[in-house]
Amino acid sequence: MPEYFYADRLFNAMERADPEAGSILVAAPGMESPEFMRSVVLILENGAGGTLGVILNRRTETAVHNILPEWVDLVAKPQALYSGGPLAPQSAVAVGVTKNGVAIEDHPQLSRLANRLAHIDLRVEPSEVADLIDALRFFAGYAQWAPGQLDDEIERGDWFVAPALPSDVIAPGGVDLWGDVMRRQAMPLPLFSTFPADIGDN
Repeated sequence: MPEYFYADRLFNAMERADPEAGSILVAAPGMESPEFMRSVVLILENGAGGTLGVILNRRTETAVHNILPEWVDLVAKPQALYSGGPLAPQSAVAVGVTKNGVAIEDHPQLSRLANRLAHIDLRVEPSEVADLIDALRFFAGYAQWAPGQLDDEIERGDWFVAPALPSDVIAPGGVDLWGDVMRRQAMPLPLFSTFPADIGDN
């Protein structure tokens, strides 16, 4: 099977959006990278210095209560730590869904990503954001691309860029987030929403 077979016949044929903070990267069906297979990545930063994001759908078996107990009341269920990416796994990144009507730009402890989505400054006390957010999720580590690297991967067809929804960040544990995101895109992407992680399972 030729390299990028699925991407060549799917993402490369579709209209492309530019990646930016608050958008998501949807891995191409058939992506072979074990870190990113069937992954959905929320972009936190994208600029001249490169791109940084967290994988939204890699739940670990570690309970947030065991490592950040002071924050647990604000964490969406399942209250587990998620693996944000292969880099700096000892670091923590928090992304929250704000309450309706909260003006993110008025609160320095929040950095706006998208509508009702904010990167949370973990140097503050939980009480400083408790009245601002409905729920948050913690990610251990992150994914990073050097300048121009992500653009090359998108051009190659490895990723589809789409707007993020608040529900993507705090999706319940049993949800197939990759499949759900694919189903809400334009045709023909919904047809690939059940594409297996292992082609041999098809």
